[in-house]
Amino acid sequence: MTRENCRFIIVLVIFFCSLFTNSFANETDSLKKLLTSKIADSTRVNILNALSKSYFNIKPDTSVIIAMASKTLAERINYKSGLALAFKNMGIGYYYQGKYKEAIITWQQAIAVYKLIGDTKGVANMMSNQGAIYFNEGDDPKSLELHLQSLKMSEQINDTLRILTSLTNIGAVYLNKEATYKKALEYFLRSYKLSLTINDQYSIGTATANLGETYYKLGDDSTALIYLYQSEKAYQGNENLPYTLNYMGRVFTRQKDYVKAIKFHTEAYQISKNLDILLDQTQSLVGLAQAHYSNGEIEAAIKAYKQSLEVAIPMNFRTEIKEVYEGLSVAFSKQSDFSNAFKYQNLLLAIKDTIYNSNTDKKLGTLQFTFDLEKKESQISLLNKDKELQEQEIKRQKLVTYGFIGGFSIVLLFAGIFLKQRIRIGKEKKRSDELLLNILPAETAEELKATGTAKTKRMEMVSVLFTDFKNFTQASEILTPEELVAEINHCYSEFDRIITRHGIEKIKTIGDAYMCAGGLPVANITHPFDVVAAGLEMVKFIEENKKEREQKGQPFFELRLGIHSGPVVAGIVGIKKFAYDIWGDTVNTASRMESSGQVGKVNISGTTYELVKNKFTCVHRGKIEAKNKGFIDMYFVEG
Repeated sequence: MTRENCRFIIVLVIFFCSLFTNSFANETDSLKKLLTSKIADSTRVNILNALSKSYFNIKPDTSVIIAMASKTLAERINYKSGLALAFKNMGIGYYYQGKYKEAIITWQQAIAVYKLIGDTKGVANMMSNQGAIYFNEGDDPKSLELHLQSLKMSEQINDTLRILTSLTNIGAVYLNKEATYKKALEYFLRSYKLSLTINDQYSIGTATANLGETYYKLGDDSTALIYLYQSEKAYQGNENLPYTLNYMGRVFTRQKDYVKAIKFHTEAYQISKNLDILLDQTQSLVGLAQAHYSNGEIEAAIKAYKQSLEVAIPMNFRTEIKEVYEGLSVAFSKQSDFSNAFKYQNLLLAIKDTIYNSNTDKKLGTLQFTFDLEKKESQISLLNKDKELQEQEIKRQKLVTYGFIGGFSIVLLFAGIFLKQRIRIGKEKKRSDELLLNILPAETAEELKATGTAKTKRMEMVSVLFTDFKNFTQASEILTPEELVAEINHCYSEFDRIITRHGIEKIKTIGDAYMCAGGLPVANITHPFDVVAAGLEMVKFIEENKKEREQKGQPFFELRLGIHSGPVVAGIVGIKKFAYDIWGDTVNTASRMESSGQVGKVNISGTTYELVKNKFTCVHRGKIEAKNKGFIDMYFVEG
């Protein structure tokens, strides 16, 4: 979701504003006929607004003119909701014309009216749209500020669609900088969970594509692929599918699976070519070239790079052009064709200068944009003829002034006492909440605080993971108690970080055994992939830790790890020292998967295998006897 590929943020913002454009376009003639009939003025305003909306994508300038006519009539008859919608439509019309300053001004006027009539949803919508413009203009702080405000309002009125939009847009802003990738991940995960609750395939495709890109940028290829496969499924028949396929190609190139990489980039190219989406075509060809080059197919790489330039240069896709020049320079150098290598190296330096200058201009342009916007706001404020709005503002200012004068002395008198007490209570509450969240899942903690109890729940399908340290007894005989505890804490702390990244709930530790589960306390469909991916990371960490300690001549732990999926009952027990736990045969079987496993291997049951077999490479061990369970199909996950 780089700024060059901000289709998701714009589509989500504007998509919900113009969702019904096509249906209105089909009814344009009937709307025009209605305007010639004898109807109430408020109805006339509504028809003009509907007619304005029908022209968004077709003739945005006409859309603005019609919205202006609606605005004039709505002002004359004092029809506030119609006036707000007229301002909103004018702004969208300006947006489609690329007149961003005018769009923001009219949306600010819409906000003023929406606030007067108490339409929080309308205010949140306008703030989100403004945030998209500031994003395009390169002003990430202002964009983030507006999207956060929109999110807060949307949550207040529990508007799922607006919440989903805001979460996605906030994540997109954070994804612009490497330092905030994990913050982007947090918001994309929230938008993903919400998209599952409304079961909208477009939203699911968008959320999982964003998560796939983010995990790819964080270097977590296995998790990236899990979400990208989901996005591919959700986006079938959608014009955004090439975007997902290209990221899948990138992941497989990095994993050196060049057959799959070339397959996905080729498929993305064919789809984007059929849909005439030029940016996706270019990116598909660049990805294809990079896969060929990494696979040692230099001629094929050069051919794909040159083909991409045929699209990229006329469209001035500078980021992609830079990648192509860099790739061609390296490819020709590999062939000892130094003349061409030198040629493309010079072109690369030139395009880098252009991009640098463009970025500088963009920063200056952001300052100019803000200045021009403030200037226009001042002019509109002076020319504003809506007397009611002005009178409301004057009254508000008087009330604020009188209230301030009357209350200031009282505030000074009690401020010290109240502030000190408030800070103390706030600190205690924060500490109490942190302690509670350390031992209970957030949802269970909130239920406990709200009602004093937390009901047990039956979860139909979760994945449970157990680990156990081999060599624990031997190590405990060599290490001091302090050293032993420190080493266990070191390992468990890393396990905690791993499961947190994968959205898994820690259940408990018993001595040298660690237990966690995915798919609870909130059910999800990714739990088997999350838990298996976390298990592989745990095994890898323990192997690396073992090597470090061996080099230092220190005793080390080795790890057995088992996973099983199935139903459980989850909840808290007791009235003192609350503990969140899970019960059922699934838990017992998961424990047997660990005890029946081997050191350095992720051992899963046949049930879990059926859930993850399309995402992970697994080796069938056969039917293995497990204590009190008989013979169970078991598999080692290889990656």
